[in-house]
Parts: sequence; C-alpha cells; structure tokens
Amino acid sequence: MQFTAKQISDFLSGTVEGDETAVVSELSKIEDGKKGTLCFLSNPKYEHYIYSTNASVVIVSLDFAPAHKLSCTLVRVKDPYSAFSVLLEKYNEALTMVSEKSGIEQPSFVHPSATIGKNVFIGAFAYVSENVVIGDNTKVFPQVFIGADTVIGSNGFFHPGVKIYNRSVIGNRVIIHSNTVIGSDGFGFAPQPDGSYSKIPQIGNVVIEDDVEIGSNTTVDRATMGSTFIRKGVKLDNLIQVAHNVEIGENTVVAAQAGISGSTKVGERSVVGGQVGIAGHLSLAKGTQLGAQAGVNFSISEENKQWHGSPAQPLRNWMRASVLFRHLPDMEKRIAKLETSLNTTPQS
Repeated sequence: MQFTAKQISDFLSGTVEGDETAVVSELSKIEDGKKGTLCFLSNPKYEHYIYSTNASVVIVSLDFAPAHKLSCTLVRVKDPYSAFSVLLEKYNEALTMVSEKSGIEQPSFVHPSATIGKNVFIGAFAYVSENVVIGDNTKVFPQVFIGADTVIGSNGFFHPGVKIYNRSVIGNRVIIHSNTVIGSDGFGFAPQPDGSYSKIPQIGNVVIEDDVEIGSNTTVDRATMGSTFIRKGVKLDNLIQVAHNVEIGENTVVAAQAGISGSTKVGERSVVGGQVGIAGHLSLAKGTQLGAQAGVNFSISEENKQWHGSPAQPLRNWMRASVLFRHLPDMEKRIAKLETSLNTTPQS
C-alpha cells in the first residue's frame, strides 16, 4: 500500500509543507526513518532526529518551527501523537484484515438461543453460551468464552483466550486482550468461630461501558450485589486487579500491576500509576493522579491533585520527604558525632 503526503494530510485534516507527491508505504519511528516511511514528532526530546531522519514524511504539530533545514515533507496537524495513532490503527487493520473477518469458524459452539449481529466473527474453539447477545461487527477470536445472558455491543474486539462470565454487560467498541477475565468471583469470605472462612456468594455482575480497552491478564471481579462498573473511555493496562463493586470513572487510565480493592470508587479522568495499591471502600476525587507504587488507604476529596509514596501523600510533601530520606545516612553520622562530642565534653 502506498499513500502520498497529500492523501495522508486529507485523511488527517492537516496541511502539507513540502512535496505533496512524496510517497510512503510503511510507518516507522523517527530515529529509524528511511525513504518511503512515515513517522511523527510529538515529544520535543526527539526533535533532533527530524534533521537527520531519512523518512519521506513526518507528522508534526501546527506550531512546530524547525531550527534547521529539513529534507522531509511535513504534514501539520493539531495533535501529532493522536493523528499517528489513528494511522497505526488503520495500518494494523490492513495488515491483519481483522475488519474483513466475519462468520463462525469451526469447531466452535454458539448456543441456538444466542443472538449474533451482522458481520460478526467467531473464531475456532470459542464458546458462546445461551441468551448471549453480540452486536454488529464484533470480533470474537479463538478460545474466547462468553457466559450465559451476557450482552456485548457492536464493533468489539476480544482477543484469544478472553473469559467473560455470566450476565456481563459490555458496551460498544470495547477491546479486551488475551487471557483477561471479566466477572470472576469477588474476594468475599466470612470468618467463622472455628477460624475457617465461609464463601459469600457473589451474585452481581460487571458492566463495561463504551470505548473501554483492557490489557492482557487483567481481572475484573463481579459485584457481590449490584455491579462492578468500568465507565466509558477507561483504559486498563495488563496485570491489573479490579475487585468487586469497584467503580472506575470515565476516561480514567490505570497502569500495570495496580490493584483496586472492593467497593472503592475512582473518579473520572484519574491517572493510576504502575503497582499502585488502593484499599477498599474509598472514594477518590475526579482527576486524582497516583504515582507509581503509591499506597492509598484513605479517601481523597480534593480534585486534580497528585499523590505519591506509601502511604500516599501530596506530591510536594513526598518530594521533600524523598530528599530527607536520601540524606538520612549522613544525618545519622552527624547526630552520632554530636552525641559523642556532648558525652566527652567536660562538665563544669
């Protein structure tokens, strides 16, 4: 496949600066650009590469002002990163032809009571249980299990090995990556007088709204009662644990290895870093930002505030504490020296 700079610009609603007929057939990183490739510049740290890259076309921001002469053609857009991600998506679809896949491969099982929309693809060894509803253009790849009474919207993408338990509700344009489990039992056990634990039945479900993407090997537990909610536009990384009755607000992003305990509500547009641990029955204000490995055991009411450390504290406090922590060995030596000096000072 080949495209000219003009065609790319028209697709992205951008403007061309340079040779409109410049042809590209591949995408590349700017540091690896070669003739016939298209790349982008978004992070200023990579600007020096644009002056030496051999890429034919580079997507840049509207306000990019080159400091040196360029040999490449520019396509100026409002947001280079977002524009390039759109091209990556289209390029990936063209390579894999996933948008063309439809029909039911064999061997697979689709219960007669299931309702399957138009242009749906169901891969080999998939299992679709009774009363399942799958919307138009959704792709269900091999070895996916979909439990009874689950409702899935249109244009979804379920990678191999995804497991979806009974009565889950999944919206439109949802992407779930391999080996993720939706709707497994919440961690509910009642202590008994003899020291054992009795399992508390988990009778709720999971509700995933539109435009959510969930990475591989992530688990979203169903509610004890009611629903666990993943709201519209949420992006979850790999290896995340979302416990029963959690609610993650719209357009929140959560990085790998984070854990959110039961019945906690995370506000919209929050950012949760890698390996963050959040205790149960808390409420985090919208726009909360939690740095990597933060430990949160209290509710946060202030919006759009950054927290770091374990236990978590406001960013400025954490930065001050980090400086002091680095100097603790020297401070210990100074204190020991002062103590020795005081103990050896003659008494009057």
